[in-house]
Amino acid sequence: MKEEISDKKARLLDNAFNLFTKKGVKDTSIQEITDGADVAKGTFYIYFKDKYEIRDVLIELKSRRLFNNALKELRKTDIKDLTEQVIFIVDNVIDSLARNQILFKFISKNLSWGIFSQTMQKLYEKDAENEENGVLTLFKKGIEENNLKIENPEVTLHMIIELVSSTCFNSIIYETPLPIKEYKPYLYDAIRKLMK
Repeated sequence: MKEEISDKKARLLDNAFNLFTKKGVKDTSIQEITDGADVAKGTFYIYFKDKYEIRDVLIELKSRRLFNNALKELRKTDIKDLTEQVIFIVDNVIDSLARNQILFKFISKNLSWGIFSQTMQKLYEKDAENEENGVLTLFKKGIEENNLKIENPEVTLHMIIELVSSTCFNSIIYETPLPIKEYKPYLYDAIRKLMK
C-alpha cells in the first residue's frame, strides 16, 4: 500500500513537471496533471492543496537534488578549503543548470528553496543522510572548523545561492552580460569576498 501511495505521488510530480515546463503553471489544470499521472483527482488533494503547492515542491525537490549531486561530486575530491568547496558546489550546480535549461527556467530564481524551504519539512519526512551531510551542514561545520568570522552562516549561504541563481540566469539563458564561462570568474571572486 505504501509503495502504491508513493508511486502515485511520484507520477503526479513527474506529470506536473512535464506539463509545467511545456505549458506553464498558469495554463496547466489539476485535471491535466491527474489525467497524465493516471490518478483520480481526489488523490491529488491527498498530497497537495493546489497546483502552486506541487510547483513549489517540484522546485524544492529539483534544486535539492542539484545540491546533493554537487555534494557527492565534492566528496570525490580532496578540496579542504571551505571557500573552494562552496565554489566547487556552485560550479557543479551552474554546469548542471546550463546543461538543462528547461529545469533552470522552471526553477528560475528559486534555487535556494532546496536548502532553506520549510515546505519540504512539512510535506516529506527529512532524509537523515541529507540532513546530516547537506550543503548547509557542510557550510556551518566548515565555518566552525576554520574559525571564520561569519556571524550568520544561514544568511551568508542564502546570499551566495541567491547571487548564483539570480545572476546566472541571464548569463546561461541569454549569454548576458557575458556567456556563463566568462561570467564565472567574476561570480567566484564575489563569493570569495563574501566568505572573508
